[in-house]
Amino acid sequence: QVQLVESGGGLVQPGGSLRLSCVASGSFFSSTAIGWYRLAPGHQRELVAGSTTGGATNYGDFVKGRFTVSRDYTKNTVYLQMNSLRPEDTAVYYCYLFDLYNYWGQGTQVTVSS
Repeated sequence: QVQLVESGGGLVQPGGSLRLSCVASGSFFSSTAIGWYRLAPGHQRELVAGSTTGGATNYGDFVKGRFTVSRDYTKNTVYLQMNSLRPEDTAVYYCYLFDLYNYWGQGTQVTVSS
């Protein structure tokens, strides 16, 4: 069984920054795909950023260079550094890990508002 625990969400003003963290525990391949989706009211779930099984990274089109995903294999942790945040980035951000099964974290709220 895999568990994902997110942290780092909160309230930030437009133009500000946040860093989300997701710690994975349990049994999984170290090279598995891991990253972040988000879900905002009235919108479909969308990929924010992820690290693929080959070590490459991919981003949602809306990121436009503002976010960076990284992973620390020694800590089984994936990070999402978010800069230049906008009100439309307000959403619940979910960590995912796609291994033999798909696993999701409980989500962390990010609110961008003045």
